[in-house]
Amino acid sequence: MIELIKAFFFGIIEGITEWLPISSTGHMILFDEFVKLSLSDAFKEMFLVVIQLGAILAVVILFWKEIWPFTAPKKGFVKPDKISMWLKIVVACIPAAVLELGFGDKIEEIFYNYQTVAIMLIVVGILFILLENWNKNRQASVTGIEEITYKNAFLIGIFQLVAAVFPGTSRSGATILGGLALGLSRTVAAEFTFYLAIPVMFGASFIKILKFGIHFSVLEMEVLAVGMITAFVVSVFVIKFLMSYIKKHDFKVFGWYRIVLGIVVLLYFLVFS
Repeated sequence: MIELIKAFFFGIIEGITEWLPISSTGHMILFDEFVKLSLSDAFKEMFLVVIQLGAILAVVILFWKEIWPFTAPKKGFVKPDKISMWLKIVVACIPAAVLELGFGDKIEEIFYNYQTVAIMLIVVGILFILLENWNKNRQASVTGIEEITYKNAFLIGIFQLVAAVFPGTSRSGATILGGLALGLSRTVAAEFTFYLAIPVMFGASFIKILKFGIHFSVLEMEVLAVGMITAFVVSVFVIKFLMSYIKKHDFKVFGWYRIVLGIVVLLYFLVFS
């Protein structure tokens, strides 16, 4: 029962931090420092990634009409604009996919620690504030998903690459920052980030499950199920909140949150480690 309660809280953290630009991986690593699952290291490594499937299911359900590329036979079978969008998403996935397949384990070994998380929380928080100040009196040049070019998609993928290397950056934070820098509106940057997460998370989860194997104990299956279901439910509310929030506000508040959290983390571990 204790492990299931822990999984429940991991799911809450995943559901909140996956979509807000404050780093889900960073928060999960930090939370794991204090609330450790009493399961194998191999399972925990897999769990912290695969739990994201619950969060991504929320995107699939909430944005189904926007992402489903097929239509009735009488209307031509496919929606050209949706096919184009998915091709751009594939282009954006290429940099991180190449890195993960070639160096994923080495990157986790070197950078997945509280020092990297804290530093990147602060650095990206500062960048959010600076970019929003720079954007204050500028008009977005891209106000619809269909206006994103293949070049923009690839460059957003490069920004995502930074998040793949340095935990604490935030995948959503990096891609939203990249989108804003390239002239995307806040809404378009957030939506493209959500859509981009679908193949990224499914791919990362598939790789982790393959490495772990499909032989789960009953407790491991229960922990994974509780974490994923919780992440899904929380994600539904968080995504709706974020899409409503950015229509009237910028991302500065998340930048300040990141800076404060990063400083607190550094001070905590300097004092108690």
